Amino acid sequence: MPQEQQLVRGLGLLDSTMLVAGSMIGSGIFIVSADIARQVGAPGWLLAVWIITGLLTLMGALSYGELAAMMPQAGGQYVYLREAYSPLWGFLYGWTLFLVIQTGTIAAVGVGFARYLGALWPAISETNYFIAPVALGSRYAISLSTAQMMGIAMILFLTWMNTRGLRTGKLVQNVFTVAKIGALLGLILLGLTLGWNAEAVAANFSDLWTPRGTLQEVGPGITAMVSSFGLLVAICVAQTNSLFSADAWNNVTFTAGEVKDPRRNLPLSLALGTGIVIGLYVLANVAYLVTLPFEAIQQVPGDRVAAATADVILPGAGGIIMALVFLVSTFGCNNGLILSGARASYAMARDRLFFRAVSTLNRHQVPAWGLIVQGLWASFLILPRTIKQGEGGAITYGNLYGDLLTYVISAALIFYILTMSGIFVLRRKRPDADRPYRAFGYPAVPLLYILCAGVILAALLRYQTAVTWPGLLIILTGVPVYFLWRAPSGLPAGLESERQA
Repeated sequence: MPQEQQLVRGLGLLDSTMLVAGSMIGSGIFIVSADIARQVGAPGWLLAVWIITGLLTLMGALSYGELAAMMPQAGGQYVYLREAYSPLWGFLYGWTLFLVIQTGTIAAVGVGFARYLGALWPAISETNYFIAPVALGSRYAISLSTAQMMGIAMILFLTWMNTRGLRTGKLVQNVFTVAKIGALLGLILLGLTLGWNAEAVAANFSDLWTPRGTLQEVGPGITAMVSSFGLLVAICVAQTNSLFSADAWNNVTFTAGEVKDPRRNLPLSLALGTGIVIGLYVLANVAYLVTLPFEAIQQVPGDRVAAATADVILPGAGGIIMALVFLVSTFGCNNGLILSGARASYAMARDRLFFRAVSTLNRHQVPAWGLIVQGLWASFLILPRTIKQGEGGAITYGNLYGDLLTYVISAALIFYILTMSGIFVLRRKRPDADRPYRAFGYPAVPLLYILCAGVILAALLRYQTAVTWPGLLIILTGVPVYFLWRAPSGLPAGLESERQA
C-alpha cells in the first residue's frame, strides 16, 4: 500500500513572515484613508484609527502565537475554534471563510488588480463587456467585462501556480512582498521629503483634533462633529476600513503544517510580519498628511489617496507609478491569500466536513483540489453585480462580493473574539498541554483585545445594523451544512486532522 503523502515543512521564518506581511498589504492602505477621513473628520483621529488598528492587530498576533505554537497543524483558526469549543464552531468559521471571507477578498483583490491594469491598458474596463449585464430581478445582475475577465484570469493563474508546489508559491510570495514593502517604504520616504507641503503640514498638524471638511454619517444623524459619543461611534465604524486593510495576518496559521520549527517560527512570524506592516501603515498616513491638506484627502477622486500623494511628489507620473505599485501589491496579496486559504479547506476536508477530494494532496504535496475549488468559487463571485439607481434614474453596477465583505466584517470580529477567548478556554481545558510560547501579557493583553473588539462590534450592531445582520445570517447558513456533511459514523469530526499533527 503506497504511503500517504504529507504536507512538506518548507516555510522558514523569512517565508512565514513574508506570508504574514504579503497577505496583509493589498489595496486598502492606498485608498481607505479617504473614507476614514470622512468618518472621523480630523487628522489626529485619522492617525488614531490606524494606531488603534495597529495595537489590536499586534495584540491579536502576540496572543495567537500561543495557539499556533500549541497546535501547529494545517487549518489555523479553524483548528483553534474546533479544539476550544466544538467541531461545529470550527466549521462555522471555516465555512464563512470559504464562502465569503477568503474567497470574497480574493475576488475583490483580483478585480482591484484589473482596475489598475486598466489605467495602463484602457481595454481592461468594467464597462467594456463580453457579456453586458443581464438583470436577475431588480437588485442583481450578472455580467462579464474585460476587467472581470482579467480578475478571473489572475485568480486562476495564481491558483494553477500554487498547485505546482510550495516552493513555487513561496518564491512568488517572497519576491512580491519584498517589492511592495519596498514600494510602500519608497512612497513614505518620498512623501516625507519631496512631497513635504508646508501649507498642508501647518493646516493638518497645527490643529489635529477638530473635525472639519466633509463628514460622513456613521449612524442615523450621527457624525464625528455631533458629540464625543458621535466621535467614538465614528472611530468604531472607521475600524471596518482599517481592520480590513490590516486583516489576513492570521493566514500564516492556515499553513502551520508546512512551517519549519512551527513552535518557534509561527509566533515570531506573526509578531514580525504584523509589526512591519502596521509600522508602514501608520507612516504612510503621516506621508499623506504632510503632502495633502486634510480636506483634499476627504475628497480625492476615487479615494485614491496614495495616487494623489504620488502625483504631488512626481507630477504627471505619480498615477502611473502608483498603478504599477498597486499591481505588484495586489498580485502578491492574492498569492498569499490563495496559498493559505486552501489549507483551511484541506483541514476541514480531513475532518470530513468538506468535499472529500479536498483532503488529498497532489504529487507536489499541496492540496490541489482545495486550491481549485477555492479558485473557482472566488472566480464565480466576480460575476454577480448589484444594481444601483442613481440620480435621474441612471443605473450603475456594483459588485456583489463588495456587499458580502461588508456584511462579514462583523462576523470576522466575532470569530476573532471567540478565538482570543479560546486561549482562556484551553488554559482551563488543557492546563498541562505543551505551550512553547505563551500569550504576551496574558491575561491582560488578550482581555484588552476582547474588550476593544467587543466595543467595535457593539457599535457596528447598533449603528450599522443593515450591513451587520446579514453577516450573522451567512454564519448561520453553515449550521445545516455542518450536519449534512458531518460523518455519520467512524471517527468523530476532528480526529482525522489531529492524527496528522
